[in-house]
Amino acid sequence: MKVGLFFGSFNPIHIGHLIIANIMAETTDLDKVWFVVTPHNPLKPSKSLLHDFDRYDMVRAAVYEHYKLQVSDVEFHLPKPNYTIHTLVHLTEKHPDKQFKVIIGEDNLDSFTKWKNYERIIEDYGLYVYPRLQTPGAPVTNSDLKRHPNVRMVEAPLMDISATFIRNCIKKGQSVRYLVPDSVEAIIRDKKFYQ
Repeated sequence: MKVGLFFGSFNPIHIGHLIIANIMAETTDLDKVWFVVTPHNPLKPSKSLLHDFDRYDMVRAAVYEHYKLQVSDVEFHLPKPNYTIHTLVHLTEKHPDKQFKVIIGEDNLDSFTKWKNYERIIEDYGLYVYPRLQTPGAPVTNSDLKRHPNVRMVEAPLMDISATFIRNCIKKGQSVRYLVPDSVEAIIRDKKFYQ
């Protein structure tokens, strides 16, 4: 079974994340996509980052009825600071019946060579890459990695939805309807997150 791992803080999870995950699950050879909720980095203080389990609960609510999408808290239980390669090795040992792939945005390709053990990630696991809008003025992604046999470029809509925008809307008392699933909006409202 091929499982795509979609890493992120998901603070909060939004429609853009879900569209990308669904496209990966429905249009590629991946059998499942796991949202891997990354824990708070103690070296990076952030007032707006919710507790790990609150973010996990929102992702779980968002994917609850989709049989190909799941949520994972695997990184909550690994030593910190954690690196993607450690998560991949851990999951491979725990699930020898699964073949793991890493899902990343195209904007991460240029910096991917700075990831710990990036060569091993590409050779042993491989990347599924979705398009990302380029920040105005930023150099256009022209990574040689696109041509690597273990890097798969996946056609998907360009999504310009950010969790920062959503948090700012909530702070201002503005609606986030259609930006996040109804189940996530209900959690945010009930627990007064990001206010």
